[in-house]
Amino acid sequence: MRMSALAVVATCLVAQPSVGDVAQGEALYLENCATCHGLDLDGNGPMSGVMVIKPTDLTMLTETNAGEFPVARIVKRIDGRDPLVSHGSPMPVYGDFFEGDDTALKTASGQPILTSRAVADLVAYLEGMQQ
Repeated sequence: MRMSALAVVATCLVAQPSVGDVAQGEALYLENCATCHGLDLDGNGPMSGVMVIKPTDLTMLTETNAGEFPVARIVKRIDGRDPLVSHGSPMPVYGDFFEGDDTALKTASGQPILTSRAVADLVAYLEGMQQ
């Protein structure tokens, strides 16, 4: 009986992956990402014409990744662990903003990936916008 109670307590103490807030993610996207990626997430934002590398169509992430939303790749691209040079500087421009308030997401294979609450919110929004 004692072992069962300990197992229940241990299960409750294990950090569960957080799910991002889609509405908050949309607000963050509009404030920080739409200038390059566009209001429709299609890569045709007002700044896309002056960028060395055209912004990605963010509605096609799942389709261009064999039908699986690439959580780890997106998290790392947003938070700067996988930098992308677009107009002479690495993305994200707002890197400091996305730091802190750590949370965990899981990839399709179940692998946890630590990131900030803001990035988790952006990922939740992007995942919901897939075609």
